[in-house]
Amino acid sequence: MNNRQAYFNYHIEDKYVAGVVLLGTEVKSVRDGKVSFNDAFCMFERNELWVRGLYIAEYSHGTVNNHIAVHDRKLLLTKKELARLQIKMKDKGYTIVPLKVFLNEKNLVKVEIGLARGKKLHDKRETIKQRDTEKEIKRYLK
Repeated sequence: MNNRQAYFNYHIEDKYVAGVVLLGTEVKSVRDGKVSFNDAFCMFERNELWVRGLYIAEYSHGTVNNHIAVHDRKLLLTKKELARLQIKMKDKGYTIVPLKVFLNEKNLVKVEIGLARGKKLHDKRETIKQRDTEKEIKRYLK
């Protein structure tokens, strides 16, 4: 599950892979692909990194122990990575956005986050132009 909107709205300067603290039914929903990145972002709270606004749908076969679809989830990174991100976040214009949710080789849920700087309107137009020219080139090659 990729966050395509993040690549359109931001210049991604650095990427990190973080673990996520999840409940059992959340893991099952992620395996089913029921994840949405709308309005998701990362923030620091008491020197810990949290992802806010990440929607993981309730598990269809869950009972009364089912999870809440949208709540803050803690991201697991090393102390060095957290310190590096905190220093960069103090610079004006930087934010941390979730880019991808995936299962690794050990079937653990991971989130790829990116240190990003917002794009201006003319940058977004340039991205649209590049995408259109790539589509035309692919059409001619087929």
